[in-house]
Formats: sequence, C-alpha cells, structure tokens
Amino acid sequence: MLGLGRSPRITTALAVFGLLVTSAAVQAAAVAPAHAATPHRVLFDNGHAETAGNADWIISTSQPDPLGQDSTPSAETDWTGALSSWGVALQKTGDYSLKTLPSGSSLTYGGTAATDLSNVDELVLPEPNTLFTTAEKTAIMTFVKNGGGLFMISDHTGADRNNDGYDAVEVLNDLMSNNSVDSTDPFGFAIDSLSIGSDYPAAVGDSTNAILHGAHGTVTKSLIASGTTVTLKPADNAAVKGLLYRTGYSGSTGVFFATSTFGSGKVAFWGDSSPIDDGTGQSGNTLYDGWNDTGATNAALALNATDWLAGTSSGGGGGGSCTAAQLLANQGFESGATSWTATSGVITDSSGEAARTGTYKAWLNGYGSANTDTLSQSVTIPTGCSATLSFHLHVDTAETTTTTAYDTLKAQIVNGSGTVLATLATYSNLSAASGFTQRTFNLGTTYAGQTVGVRFTGTEGSTLQTSFVLDDTALDVS
Repeated sequence: MLGLGRSPRITTALAVFGLLVTSAAVQAAAVAPAHAATPHRVLFDNGHAETAGNADWIISTSQPDPLGQDSTPSAETDWTGALSSWGVALQKTGDYSLKTLPSGSSLTYGGTAATDLSNVDELVLPEPNTLFTTAEKTAIMTFVKNGGGLFMISDHTGADRNNDGYDAVEVLNDLMSNNSVDSTDPFGFAIDSLSIGSDYPAAVGDSTNAILHGAHGTVTKSLIASGTTVTLKPADNAAVKGLLYRTGYSGSTGVFFATSTFGSGKVAFWGDSSPIDDGTGQSGNTLYDGWNDTGATNAALALNATDWLAGTSSGGGGGGSCTAAQLLANQGFESGATSWTATSGVITDSSGEAARTGTYKAWLNGYGSANTDTLSQSVTIPTGCSATLSFHLHVDTAETTTTTAYDTLKAQIVNGSGTVLATLATYSNLSAASGFTQRTFNLGTTYAGQTVGVRFTGTEGSTLQTSFVLDDTALDVS
C-alpha cells in the first residue's frame, strides 16, 4: 500500500545467525542449472570480420562444425585457424560441443539452428571488427540475461582490420552502450581507447577464483602485444571484478582481464587477441604464438574462463566437482520465520503488502519512523561450486518528492561473526517501482568451501515510510 506504512511495533532484532541449511533441505531444494546440457555448447563468432586483414580468429576452416575438418583432432594443426589450439584443447576434454558462426551469418536468439544463441551455453566474440546489428545486440544481451556466458576479446584501438571505420574497442563498447535490452553500463565496465605496446599483466591473489585456479592450471600472467584494458564501474554493477592488471595498476583502472554478470548470465573480457593466437592458421596471415608464450599462462586463462562461462563442473574454484543445488531454505517465506533470522514481524502474511507468490514475504521497514530491520540466513557453499544469489524485490515509498536516498536496503554477504565480506547492492526510496523486480548476483567461487550469511539490512529515516519487500529468494550453486 503506497505511502500508508505499517503499524508501529517493537523492532527487537534476533541473533544475526544460527541456522545452517541442513543437507536434507539442500537435497530437497536441488534444482538443475539453466544451462545443464552435456556436452557444453560453445559458439565462436566468425560473422563479424574475425579473419579480416592479418587476423585468423577461427578454430577451424570447417564451419559451422569443426569436426568436418577432423572428427578426432589430437594436435592443434588437425584444425586450421589461429584459435585451433583453443578449440582442439576443448574438444579433447570431451565436455564440449563446438560450433562456429560462419562469415556472412548473423547472431540470433530464439530459433532452432545449432548456431542460434538459445541453443548454446557460451558465445565467444574474438575481436569482432564490424558493428553488430540492432537485432544481433538484442540477441546477445537477451542470451546473457537469460543465463548465457559471453566471452569478449578486444584488441587495441585503431585495429580496424577491414577498414570499415570500426575496431573491436568500438564494436564491443557499442554492444554494451547501445542496445535495446540494457544500455546503462550493464556489465559494469567500459573498454579503454588505448594501444598498449607490450606488458605481462599479473593475476590478483585470489586462490578461490575458478578462472585463476581452475582445472586447466593456475593463471599467473597474461600477455599484451598491442592491446587495451577496461575501466571498472562497480557502482553500476557490483559483480564486476578485475582478475589481471596491467603493470603498475590496481583497483578500477588498467584491468586487462575482467569478469562480471548480467541477469542470470556471466561475462568475461580480455584486452588483446594475441594471447589466444597459437601462431598457425590460414596462409597469408601474420600470426604470433601467444598461446604458448613462456612468460604467460594464456592457455590456462582461456580454458578456465571457458569452463566458468559455460558452467562446466571442472571450472570450480576448489578444483573439485559441484552438484547443482539451491541452498536457501524456506525460499518464499511460506513456512514463516523457519530457517531465517529476522527482526520480529519482518516475515509476515500481512495484507498491507502483497507477496510475489504465496502468502508470506519479508517486509522490511515501512513505519515512517527511524528503525532498522534485518533478515539473514547462513549457508555453507560446497567446495568447487560457483554461487549465484537472486531475489525478487518490491520497493514502495511515501518519499515521492525527493532526490535523496533517505531510506536504504543493503544486500550483503557476511561471515559468521557478522563482518561484511561484500555489499552486493544498496537500494533506497529512489528505487521505488510497481511490482517485483528480480535481482541477481553472481558470486563466483569466492565463497566456495565457506559458511557465509546472506543478509539484508533495511534502515528507515524519521519520517515518511519506505517498504522493502522481498520474496522468492535463491542461492544456486553449480
């Protein structure tokens, strides 16, 4: 009920934590991930001038199916292309079904073809040199939003291989900033217009990260041989992370390899095509063997990132397999306060605010007076698992004539002592909208093997109510 608020009541907070999800509850709540097809389906793009000029960014000359060139490749030269080492390495795992979008074709979503994005788990864009059409950008962004993995590989500014006026920096920035699905910095980074001559960007110290420490080895450094970086914008997307940095850089600048999420999907960015170049390909191209560069670990980076984006079990940060499951108990609050620790009265079937589904929901604040409400649940994320938190949120407010965030709701990950490990998002009276909106955060493998708390903290000012209503929560691992 917009603006009316709730009846006053005592806001005595219970203990922050206490209830772990039992193994029985986890088993009962187990669900299949959005992309569980085996083998995992990866589409390499060759529809946007990926072989123009001296480039040869293909896994095989047989397209769309590389198996047409050699059905059982054992060496990278069994397939022809500067990316054949990458393709053959994936093929030899037995975990992948690989396809190429042929030159002259367009990316689509919602069709029946094997190269349609609704029928693949991951899309690799290896230095595209022509702009994506409006329809293609809609297809790509919808694919990621619905759970797909997107691997974007750029090159330095000015690398316009087909002389059409656009290089990969411009093409990929256009994809992110000029599409019909979400153009408000959806991935939380922008590609820098730079031409960096040479460097060996180093990996951050994160032993739990599935890309830096995956089934294909430990990543220590990558390679820049004329490339670029990105600038992170965590205020736009809290999930964005820098994994490898240009020498002398840290924080939000100089990021050579980054990851993020969008909707239910995952995104990875690499700032140069040289690291994926294996030095062999079609005749007439000038190629460099960055794949086997002895000063870097480019093969491990490419393969681990492919695993992470496609959702393979071998991509777990702990090096082990992961059984897909949903870990939060009493997801929709229909069992009352069971399994949740909350301020008294937060979990309610009051008719003052509607639930998204069922009768119960978690209703934080809404009193029009100074107060703080909390809601939390403790979970143990199995070793080797990548986690994704989602929930549906409705915000209504009587603060309708202000541009100031007077009332806030923080979504956080905390440890067993209540110390904040990550603030995923902060919502406010300025977030008010009709109905519920799903919010999704890819936590990766950062908390694999740990017991952590999912905590929501609502803080309301002294006048005019804001209600934060949560329903249908989930913490999926795969």
